[in-house]
Amino acid sequence: MKKIMVVCGNGLGSSFIMEMNVKKALTEMGKTAEVDHTDLASAKTVQADIFLGAADIVGQLDDGTRTIVTLENMMSIPEITSKLTSHLN
Repeated sequence: MKKIMVVCGNGLGSSFIMEMNVKKALTEMGKTAEVDHTDLASAKTVQADIFLGAADIVGQLDDGTRTIVTLENMMSIPEITSKLTSHLN
């Protein structure tokens, strides 16, 4: 099972909202994945298949080996769905 780590600056409000929206998107897609949220500093030491968040935050995790998915609108389930689709096949 894939692991998706949702990342925001403090690992509190916005990442929790994104986590809920990722779970809704996965349900709509008929896909399953382990989804969790964390802050940027902790995310640097966490193992996950996909790191997802706002471009200005999650982009800081891009070390050339991680799969990074950036969102323009963290509230948009259609955007989350479209950006995750290619990573969950």
